[in-house]
Amino acid sequence: MATRAAALLFFRRRAAATAAAATKPQQPCAAGLATAARHDALDSGGGARCREGSKSRWVELPPFAPLDANAAARAISGGGGGGGGCAGSDATAVRWVRRCCPNLPASLVQKLFRQRKVKKNFVNAETSSSDASPEQLRLRRVSAKDELVPGDILFLPVNIQESSIPEKTKKFGNGKERDFLRSLEIHKDKAIIVINKPPGMAVQGGVGIKNSLDILAPMFEDNSSDVPRLVHRLDRDCSGVLVLGRTQLSTSIMHAIFREKTADALADGTPQVLQRKYVALVIGTPRHPKGLLSAPLAKVVLDDGKSERLTVRAGSNTASVQDALTEYRVIESCAEGYTWLELFPRTGRKHQVLGTPIVGDYKYGRQAHQNWTPLPIPRTIDPEMLKKRKLPFGLAQGGGSIAEEEPQLHLHCKQMILPDISTALQRLQSSDTNHDLADLEKLSFVAPLPLHMRLSWEVLKAVSK
Repeated sequence: MATRAAALLFFRRRAAATAAAATKPQQPCAAGLATAARHDALDSGGGARCREGSKSRWVELPPFAPLDANAAARAISGGGGGGGGCAGSDATAVRWVRRCCPNLPASLVQKLFRQRKVKKNFVNAETSSSDASPEQLRLRRVSAKDELVPGDILFLPVNIQESSIPEKTKKFGNGKERDFLRSLEIHKDKAIIVINKPPGMAVQGGVGIKNSLDILAPMFEDNSSDVPRLVHRLDRDCSGVLVLGRTQLSTSIMHAIFREKTADALADGTPQVLQRKYVALVIGTPRHPKGLLSAPLAKVVLDDGKSERLTVRAGSNTASVQDALTEYRVIESCAEGYTWLELFPRTGRKHQVLGTPIVGDYKYGRQAHQNWTPLPIPRTIDPEMLKKRKLPFGLAQGGGSIAEEEPQLHLHCKQMILPDISTALQRLQSSDTNHDLADLEKLSFVAPLPLHMRLSWEVLKAVSK
């Protein structure tokens, strides 16, 4: 009898989810949340029946209808799957709130769960949420890690809409700063934003970092409740192509694609769904004009936890050791002992095992810079390239080439090729149950070299004549 009741409950919930999806499209929080006027406050017992006319109201999230980002990434990578269905940790209550309400700070979402202010519709074997009247529908407390099933509806306090505009967005009113950030955009569609990150701008906040892209990301949007999110990272002094997701779903799929790319890195001759090309200027010349670098890396904590660095740990079996794979090709060797390289990372992990330190890398190549001698600036250099300018957010343009006493890091993510995620989302959210994502168009994004690297190129070209 219990089994039959459970089965009946499951099918009622599935039917409720289907009916809700057909009559009400899923919308993000603050833009598409409906204030459930028919739902009122619950007493402290967590199971009081909703009554009309109460002063307190609840905000109703869309019915839970999960989309598996990992399955979507596998389908995009050509590994099968259609990207639908329920997926483990993605089915938890906290994940669903974060997905529906990307504008809410994570700390606030966790606080709502701790204070028992997140409720779920209670459905029994005799009643479903699709046909329940206000007198029949009951709400109860839900924990952050509680798993949802299709058709579950979560409710948040109505005053949560006061937080629909993040504080980070409110405090940015400088038009020059906004214009500068948007001038970095290479590409923008419904799913992603691609920018050419300038050297010196931090991607994530930390000690001593006032402005970072994860904080400044709302400035890329106009009147949107969704805040762009980082898909991957570049070091502070590194420049080049950086991708941000415009929605929680597109970001999750891109994260999964990066993981799929890493897992498939050893597939010889298999076209990579995600490709990146870096340009670097190094001190010295590699033994071979091209090759594949492989090294087991582990993080080593230094200065009582204040800093860390990667080091090669050959033969180690510890779980903290991860392989790093990078292809390289020599672009040009210069007479002064410098070499321009193209680097093609096959995993997300970086390493310095060429024996040729990158110019301006004082963390891994400090010894090579101890006897640094700047090269003379040729008379043929355009004077405009030598001018130093102040930029917003404490950045500067000019200087930092190999003609300077302290050159900047000469590492730049010049190109990234990735699938058309915007089209993938359209297909996944369509009514078609057979989502073919293997034939998506590949998008190529190219970021011009920063000024200090272009100047170094001109200096070496003049010296080599």
